[in-house]
Amino acid sequence: MVASGAALAQVVAIDVGHDAAHPGAMGAYGQPEFEYNRALAGVVDAQLRRAGWITTRIQDTGAGMPLEARVPRAVAAGAALLVSIHHDSVQPRYLESAQREGGERFRGYSLFVSRQNAQPEASLACARAVGAALQGAGFVPTTHHAEPIEGENRPWADAALGVYFYDGLRVLRTAPMPALLVEAGVIAHRDEARAAAHPAYQERFAAALARGLDACRPPPQNPPQASESPKRAPGNHLRPAASELARGSTALQP
Repeated sequence: MVASGAALAQVVAIDVGHDAAHPGAMGAYGQPEFEYNRALAGVVDAQLRRAGWITTRIQDTGAGMPLEARVPRAVAAGAALLVSIHHDSVQPRYLESAQREGGERFRGYSLFVSRQNAQPEASLACARAVGAALQGAGFVPTTHHAEPIEGENRPWADAALGVYFYDGLRVLRTAPMPALLVEAGVIAHRDEARAAAHPAYQERFAAALARGLDACRPPPQNPPQASESPKRAPGNHLRPAASELARGSTALQP
């Protein structure tokens, strides 16, 4: 059965950044980024379902999944929007023990979009809506990705809302739907790593993210009107069962 256009317009793909074999950045307390990503993605999933979205999670089991397989999973699920969940770090120069204070200087969220995405304007509009919602909930963006050093120097898409351009990111670049990548906090920062592991922080961040994504929700499509016929008997309309709300994630313990 092929889902209707109205149903497709309500599907969001939640991409869990990295995997157990390639866990991403290391947090200040020794927990890998993938564990932070998976925990937050579960809370985001639940928040989006409460808001009426249909969700599909990509790569939350820890089994390896190459980047090139992620967008096809979103397409197969009929996703109209893709959001990739990550947590942030800093360049190696700031992680050296003599310069540890550099890692402590940077904290906050950041959002990334690709101008090579099939729908770059929609991606940017969505990222701006998410940035506004996060700031409305008290979160602040980090500016260190714009620093003119090797490994950074990302151009701003909207500095006020914490949105950067990162054109080469494969998941964003190859997605046929609007897509954005969310860095939910700098886990190299000790206070932020501790906060990001706490369920209350995850709930607050996920709720703000869901509010922002709601502004990205494609408008509902009106179903085609059947031609009137006095001889046609009214049919029964089947209602799909409501999706079970996702359970909260297990908290990380720093």
